[in-house]
Amino acid sequence: MNPTPTVFLIDDDQAIRDAVGLLLRAHGLAVETFASAVDFLESDAIQRPGCLLLDVRMPGMSGLDLQKHLRAKNQQVPIIFITGHGDVPMAIRAMKAGAFDFVEKPFQAETLLGRVRDALAFDAQERCRQAQRDEAATRMALLSPREREVLERVVAGQYNKVIAAELDISISTVEIHRKRVMKKLGAASLSDLIRLQALSNGENPE
Repeated sequence: MNPTPTVFLIDDDQAIRDAVGLLLRAHGLAVETFASAVDFLESDAIQRPGCLLLDVRMPGMSGLDLQKHLRAKNQQVPIIFITGHGDVPMAIRAMKAGAFDFVEKPFQAETLLGRVRDALAFDAQERCRQAQRDEAATRMALLSPREREVLERVVAGQYNKVIAAELDISISTVEIHRKRVMKKLGAASLSDLIRLQALSNGENPE
């Protein structure tokens, strides 16, 4: 059973945690609150699907510090920053560093809800894509070095006779390798091969 997507609200202000948490829960969203970035990092929250609703300014590790830490760990969870008016330049820097969005205090309930839902949808989409990339990489690992060479040339659009000449093997051997590649990758067509190779390279084919 997949974990429920959760909004992880991190703010040192208890009143903000209570009010925003109540708002999100009232609209059917799962919420967990943290008084500091350190509390969040000490939990298992980062391993679960969801998004961060994060105050820019906090004592100790700030919101920007947490963003930097997560990026260094290659954690791609979407972050929505909560900012005061004077923090907008900081929030813009955070956006350039990969934040999903930011909302200014005081914010409208519908504005916050809309951005949170967008962030949760984005996270779900990215997790699905990552699962596809992992699966493609696992399948690619089944190929022999020669099969990889054949695959690269097939995906590049080369004919069997050209591949045979480049690899100094017979056309029938190329055909055998192609069949093995198709079987190991679970591919039914050239477009499947192109898609799987792109996914295994960390790309997101449309």
